[in-house]
Amino acid sequence: MKCRVCRGPAVIDVRRHNAAFCRDHFVVHCREQVRRALSDHHMLGPDDRVLVAVSGGKDSLALWDLLVELGAAPDGLYLGLGIGEYSDESGQYARAFADARGLTLHEVDLGADWGFTVPDAAAATRRVPCSACGLSKRHLFNTFALEHGYDVVATGHNLDDEAAVLLGNVLRWDVEYLRRQAPVLPTAPGFVRKVKPLVRLGEREMAAYCVLQRIDYQVEECPMAAGNRHLRFKDVLNSLEDSSPGTKAAFVQGFIERGHAYFDDDQTDASPDLRRCAECGAPTTAEVCAFCRLRVRATRS
Repeated sequence: MKCRVCRGPAVIDVRRHNAAFCRDHFVVHCREQVRRALSDHHMLGPDDRVLVAVSGGKDSLALWDLLVELGAAPDGLYLGLGIGEYSDESGQYARAFADARGLTLHEVDLGADWGFTVPDAAAATRRVPCSACGLSKRHLFNTFALEHGYDVVATGHNLDDEAAVLLGNVLRWDVEYLRRQAPVLPTAPGFVRKVKPLVRLGEREMAAYCVLQRIDYQVEECPMAAGNRHLRFKDVLNSLEDSSPGTKAAFVQGFIERGHAYFDDDQTDASPDLRRCAECGAPTTAEVCAFCRLRVRATRS
């Protein structure tokens, strides 16, 4: 293989682009895809304070590195979930990345700061751990950003993630989730802006970027993710992608460009009336928000 740009030896091929790249031009390709996502969807303003949701995995660390290279000057926030050795190692990778580059990494520990862990919540609710994990992440990243003056939370959701979630939402025709599935969730009362700058890049590209940029990351998958339906959706989409490169990108970008507007119409549904949670003050449709209800159940002796 030869690099599409310089015709030198290529180190990776990106089949959906029908292109191969050398090391340097692949890094440029990744930066350009993120730059386009930031620009096309107006993700960041020039004076925005940006907080990256850091897990210690390839996507979040690659995102942090790419945003730094593109001049966004982001800080990171690592959330300790209390998932045994997996969480311990994830935190070590996040700290090592920040220390090596002189970046600011904030940390919140679910167990120490809130009195419960994801395994505790899963046991108490008898639901899949990913439900408690996602709820906790959304609440705590948003709360931390608001309390510390950040304008934007950037997450490492990549093209494969978005395609799998979109497939699941379409199969169930979940209108409310389809409405919210976008590269940007705008600022609203009680909520900072949420952005997904990796929406144009897949998992394989993120892994390759980390290898080529010498970014060490948590390789192991979360041990509590077994059985997650989105992993099954990813397998289906990978099979389609193998036979028809570009399927995932066409699916996600087609929805963003042509399908999302049908679900984002004000006539689709009235926005729910929000109030302040009686426990923590976060926006909620109930007297007590879902996170505080989860915390009570998980910490109940």
